[in-house]
Amino acid sequence: MIVGLPKETYPQERRVALAPASLAGLAKAGISVVVEAGAGATAGFSDQSYVEKGARLAASRQELFQQADVIVQVRAAGANPQAAQADLELFRTGQTLIALAEPLSRPQDVLPLAQRGVTLLALELIPRITRAQGMDVLSSMATLAGYKAVLLAADNLPRVFPLLMTAAGTLSPAHMLVIGAGVAGLTAIAVGRRLGAVVEGYDIRPEAAEQVQSLGARFVKLPLETEVAKGTGGYAAAQADEVLLRQRQLLGEVIARQDVVIATAAVPGRKAPVLIDRAAVEAMADGSVIVDLAAEQGGNCELTVAGQTIRHGGATIIGAVNLPSSVPHHASQMFSHNVSALLTHLVKDGRIVMGGGDEILRSITVCHDGQVVLPQAAQSPGQPQPKSQ
Repeated sequence: MIVGLPKETYPQERRVALAPASLAGLAKAGISVVVEAGAGATAGFSDQSYVEKGARLAASRQELFQQADVIVQVRAAGANPQAAQADLELFRTGQTLIALAEPLSRPQDVLPLAQRGVTLLALELIPRITRAQGMDVLSSMATLAGYKAVLLAADNLPRVFPLLMTAAGTLSPAHMLVIGAGVAGLTAIAVGRRLGAVVEGYDIRPEAAEQVQSLGARFVKLPLETEVAKGTGGYAAAQADEVLLRQRQLLGEVIARQDVVIATAAVPGRKAPVLIDRAAVEAMADGSVIVDLAAEQGGNCELTVAGQTIRHGGATIIGAVNLPSSVPHHASQMFSHNVSALLTHLVKDGRIVMGGGDEILRSITVCHDGQVVLPQAAQSPGQPQPKSQ
């Protein structure tokens, strides 16, 4: 089977879906790789490094699509809604696309692929089960996002993170709150602690307290009288309006005493919950910083603007987008490891066999055989009805 690795076309995307180090393992599984010239350049991988590991270079993007049975990308379809349209004419019936595609939040963008007869496997739908951990792209990228979020905050904060006792006097440590104790949040807590901040963590899931405390942070417990909704697969669920309102009120009191807030709360396929309102921002001290990792999903802060850094009162609000792409070398290595693990799991006797009882394949299949088969995506107006797999 031939896997094609094209250059990414999403603006400012510097990652690549496969790194040269992964090619040897794919070859052992009977998978060869053809690469578009320059595909890995922005991540620090030369064309020669791919060739040395056994890849072939395509003369053009069109040639790559013609030769490949499977196309692997970082962003496609709904995750790259404008630029991805240029590739539609290059796909052929029966081809498979593996990428981040945002089928839950932008289901309308997967329909053209279905109409072309392309099988779309969406990486963000990898189930959070033990045997799929090595394929979990979202967790890998969230690790890097949490790391970079703290560095952004430290760079914008007009004070240092650690307690410093010097001949010029004692400098008190910065106080940091991390909202959401998922992978990104826990990484942010760990990095903030290493830099010397006094860190608190909050999550609507009470069971997250042990994880927050294990990293040396204090867990913020809010007296919410209404029982919160539980999510699946390690994610929080969308909460009722009255719960969110009470959350915002109580969190505002905690936020007011922070120098830094890292917000990471998100629900897959849904708009991010607004947990930091205008009043909370205005109660923060001059020079304080909010880094909103949910900016692309609407933001946890009421004032967040995705892709922009704004000031409101004395606070700086950073609408962080695509932070893993700012560390493209290691982000690509991690992404590549996840994609390679998925490919070696799916490919049997030189092809991906659709259907059957494989939970991983069933979970990530969005389009197949000319239909949108993912129920959540097929519910969008204008989508064909899904058929059983």
